[in-house]
Amino acid sequence: MITLHHLENSRSQRILWLLEELGVEYEIKRYERDKKTSLAPLDMLKIHPLGKAPVISDGELSVAESGAIIEYLVNKYDDGRLRPPKGTPERLDYTYWIHYAEGTFMPLMIVSLIMSRIESAKMPFFVKPVAKGIVEKVRNGYLGPNVIRNLEYMNSILSRSNWFCGDELTAADIQMSFALEAAAVRTNLKNDYPNLNGFLERMKARPAYQAALEKGGPYELMGG
Repeated sequence: MITLHHLENSRSQRILWLLEELGVEYEIKRYERDKKTSLAPLDMLKIHPLGKAPVISDGELSVAESGAIIEYLVNKYDDGRLRPPKGTPERLDYTYWIHYAEGTFMPLMIVSLIMSRIESAKMPFFVKPVAKGIVEKVRNGYLGPNVIRNLEYMNSILSRSNWFCGDELTAADIQMSFALEAAAVRTNLKNDYPNLNGFLERMKARPAYQAALEKGGPYELMGG
């Protein structure tokens, strides 16, 4: 039996969605974030030394990291529906988007969150202008242009198909879901990137996604 160690408002939500798409039996062990720090609870250190989600247990085996978990579950439980065949252009796209989500785009979302927290942090009044200046330089010189470039790129990809690897959902789309949900709370996707917004609408309309939300509990990402 698979156990998903599910941290609220985290990447583990997309693993829950994948499990629903695969139709395998699993159980959920829920964890709540610390109310002050928003970090994972110390109990998660008993599951993995880094104390982060997602983590799954399958018998005596534990697997961490979203990409590794997705690869493990697809290799073991998929019937060929959620991964394109080997040797096809779609399979190469699949591999790319599996890695792009966390390797390229999510670091930008994390930097955005950090900048937002610096702006709102309590600090001596004479430090505030310095912090604000640093945030503005990071946003104007690095963060903003790179976020726009990536959003435009993804939006153009989805102008050609419903999903990132063609017209059929794959596990790469599930990997990409968290990154685009993070973008949605920081950007007006509906007006500026309609193809990305359409992706999210199709994703949220899937019965398996809805079932994952129902089983996983409240799900809301932090802005920034």
